Amino acid sequence: MRLQRRRIGFRAFAYLFTFVVIVYVAVFMNTPYIVYQPGSATEVAPMIEVEGGDQEEQGTFMMTTVSASYANVALLIASVFNAHSEVVLKETRLQDKTEQEYAAEQVFYMSSSQSNAVEAAYQAADVPYEDVVDYLYVISVADAGNQSKFQPGDKIISVSGQKIPDPEALAELLSSSKVGDEVEIVLQRAGKEVKEQVTLVEVQDSNDPAVRPGLGVVIGAVQRVEPKEAGKTVSFVDTNVGGPSAGLMFTMEIYNRLTPGDLTKGHRVAGTGTINAEGTVGSIGGVKHKIVAADRKEAEIFFVPVKNYDEAKAKADEIGTDMKLVPVSTLDDALKYMEELPVRP
Repeated sequence: MRLQRRRIGFRAFAYLFTFVVIVYVAVFMNTPYIVYQPGSATEVAPMIEVEGGDQEEQGTFMMTTVSASYANVALLIASVFNAHSEVVLKETRLQDKTEQEYAAEQVFYMSSSQSNAVEAAYQAADVPYEDVVDYLYVISVADAGNQSKFQPGDKIISVSGQKIPDPEALAELLSSSKVGDEVEIVLQRAGKEVKEQVTLVEVQDSNDPAVRPGLGVVIGAVQRVEPKEAGKTVSFVDTNVGGPSAGLMFTMEIYNRLTPGDLTKGHRVAGTGTINAEGTVGSIGGVKHKIVAADRKEAEIFFVPVKNYDEAKAKADEIGTDMKLVPVSTLDDALKYMEELPVRP
């Protein structure tokens, strides 16, 4: 009887151990893959504030996203049964970056996209403006840099007690020091102020063979676009997404607020595409997933960069959507289409 109990106990332990291993492998064990799926189609109006802007809007402009998940085994298995999923190797997305560096880079691209959207909308609405550097942003930390002092995503508030207006000013400030000197850096990290004593290291620009003292980080300047007219300031709330592909839809919403009337004409309008200050619309990745996301939110119109049109059209035909695909290469193309569109009854 005692031997039988031992066997039952051992069997129960073996079952439990096997269950724990299966759960670990399926849920917690990393794989070298990323699964892309349709993300969301989200109204951009709540993300943007335009001082004194025209609030009339019967329809909506929507940005579209792609869901990208670092895959566990369970997700890989589930993706086999999902017609809209796509499995790719991590390295095709990250290349030589860490996950933290990639995420920080995407936040930087989103910030730049927002600045470009404001510039393009101001130009289209004939609002005079000027560009100023808002802050310097740490995109990555070099292997030979100060990895214990900086993290991707840090904002540089001051160096040696001085606020730094742009990367050129930072280089000029550090030029009076030498490699090995220490400087005090004030950073903003996850909403909190952090002070670090940073030892200057050797840095060299790709277009300049001269070695100079630096922080050992890759930085980007985040621009702030300020109107020269009072009552035209544009600001953004946290969008919780990264990348530059919402630029066109941000611009459409800002322009709609800056000008009289309702550009949406009561329609549900989705889209994607990068934007620059001159209003040129650039291609993006993952358009087939964004088509599905927009269709699920019952978008009637989808603005797509010209270079992405064929892929978008193929996916639209595959899912049998009634959504109208409109290829655009400039902001003017999109504005003209909306201005000629009849008001929805």
